[in-house]
Amino acid sequence: MYPEELIAPMRAELSNLGFQEFRTAEQVAEHLGPNHKGTTLVVVNSVCGCAAGAARPGVRYAVEHADKKPTTLATVFAGNDREAVAKLRELVLPYPPSSPAMALFKDGELVHFIERHHIEGRNAKMIGDHLVEVFEHFCD
Repeated sequence: MYPEELIAPMRAELSNLGFQEFRTAEQVAEHLGPNHKGTTLVVVNSVCGCAAGAARPGVRYAVEHADKKPTTLATVFAGNDREAVAKLRELVLPYPPSSPAMALFKDGELVHFIERHHIEGRNAKMIGDHLVEVFEHFCD
């Protein structure tokens, strides 16, 4: 686990945008369980450079520019929220573990997943524009 003081600013980049932090497996399971309605974007946050340079800024761009947005914005932090991340990873199978990553659920089903290799080598605007298109397609 990373020291909380180290990752607090990285958490804040998303929580300041209105993202709920899921820190336990129970929080993930309760929110994304069989009664889940609407859309939820879950960002697997990370300390890596592609999270800082592209993933978090791309998510911010999408949230600020999209006409349609997920009902709920949520995040888990790889390396710290271990139980929450493990539960989310169960829900996104068959995708392999990936961080950073982004998962969009609609009415309890995974409808879109962005793996680390889709983030690496792309800038924040490219990721943001992609998310805006995804939100347009799946969000009400």
